[in-house]
Amino acid sequence: METLAGVTRMRLVGGNLALDFINTRTGPPVGSPDGDVLTGYPELVAWGAYAGALSEPEAAALRRLSRDDPGGSQAAFARSLRLRDDLDEVFREVVAGRSPSPSVLARLRDDEADALGHARLDRAGAFEWTWRDDRTPARPLRPVVHAAVQLLTTGALDRIKGCGGCRFLFNDESKNRSRRWCSMDDCGTSEKIRRYVAARRSRATG
Repeated sequence: METLAGVTRMRLVGGNLALDFINTRTGPPVGSPDGDVLTGYPELVAWGAYAGALSEPEAAALRRLSRDDPGGSQAAFARSLRLRDDLDEVFREVVAGRSPSPSVLARLRDDEADALGHARLDRAGAFEWTWRDDRTPARPLRPVVHAAVQLLTTGALDRIKGCGGCRFLFNDESKNRSRRWCSMDDCGTSEKIRRYVAARRSRATG
């Protein structure tokens, strides 16, 4: 249960479901990740409910399905890791001002086609895609894929940024586009403390 508790302790600071999915891996701004809350299919379902991609009844149904179809659940989990790698590559290239590789964009296109193939168009004020009828193990991934494609095709790409203190990505929704940290309570505060300590040390040695 510790890993499931770890899912609900993670920070949802991406401002977009796809970016929060990428942020399930932790680590420094540069280099390899050093932590991962997605360690199995139960954690994937727990994350989906925590991030708002699944309702609690949907999550409960998927937990029952995973017991009845462990092979399908394991395949969906493997697919989630591949999708996360693809999204990580796409959005880090966007942050760097480069174009993602055609092959990874082609996989994302196919993932979106598959997601919409399992969706229904519902009206809740405006019309929107929903996955209320999807009873397959890959259900947690559908809204993640759709959120990624929506952000790429309709969002302001220059607002997608990487945190200066960790590997998290976020959609900068500040008015002057000046956000530098995934969270001022975490990385922003840590950087302020680091600068304060460095300034004190510089004054002491000067």
